[in-house]
Amino acid sequence: MASPQKSLFKHLALIGKYQTSHSAAAVAASRAALDAIAHFLMDQGCEVSIEADTANKLGLTNYTALDVPSIGRQCDLCLVVGGDGTMLGIGRQLAEFKVPLIGINQGRLGFITDIPLDHYASALAPMLRGHYEVDDRSLIHAEVVRDGRCVFSALALNDVVVNRGATSGMVELRIEVDGHFVASQRADGLIVATPTGSTAYALSAGGPLLHPSTPGWVLVPIAPHTLSNRPLVLSHASEIAIEIVAGRDASANFDMQSLATLMHGDRIVLRRSEHHVQFLHPKGWTYFDTLRQKLHWNEGVA
Repeated sequence: MASPQKSLFKHLALIGKYQTSHSAAAVAASRAALDAIAHFLMDQGCEVSIEADTANKLGLTNYTALDVPSIGRQCDLCLVVGGDGTMLGIGRQLAEFKVPLIGINQGRLGFITDIPLDHYASALAPMLRGHYEVDDRSLIHAEVVRDGRCVFSALALNDVVVNRGATSGMVELRIEVDGHFVASQRADGLIVATPTGSTAYALSAGGPLLHPSTPGWVLVPIAPHTLSNRPLVLSHASEIAIEIVAGRDASANFDMQSLATLMHGDRIVLRRSEHHVQFLHPKGWTYFDTLRQKLHWNEGVA
């Protein structure tokens, strides 16, 4: 009998969802899931390491623990067991290392963590042998410029959101694209989303869905004072600058995780990052399958 084909990936990293696991039962469930997946991967001939914070928070002490930069240097595949937020965070950190990611959904929506936890074995076995779809996602590199000097920078896989203060009125923003004045807008804020982020806050604010292969970004005003201010799709080769003209306590969020407090005259400058994130999906996966499942399209159709 021929021996089973071995994994093309030799050293894999596992990263789990632990930040929101408050109860002992939730911690135990996450620990059991990662332990089972780790044993499955080792049975496929893979060396398995656990991301250090995951190992510490979940008590997974029987595996080699690596911090994220070490994962980037040493591993050739990363499996994220959690929700989209977990995937966004690790995707930004590993982008410069070009380590591909597979998402196993232990969260809610799962637009980018698309493999159900209950079916990880049947999905992963052929993927480890090279039967998968490659899905490259662009990143935004954002800088906050104050008096001509960069005072904050971050990467965003989903979006950059400029918001008004929690207790103040609208914020006034001056928008430029490639150095050309576009408009001054009074609104609750403005979202600049990648195709990945087009299914997140931008969608809730009325923006369009962008296929991941679309080389573009979408600008979506949040509750604009003038209703003719509509979402705008731009090339991701463009440089976008957003200047804070008026409004108190404005802030910028990068994937809703990093936060910069803004002052009048500050400019948020957005460019396409030189890095990208590579997701791997089961063979036959398409973006439209994800949309139908997650947005419940076709429900009620005979």
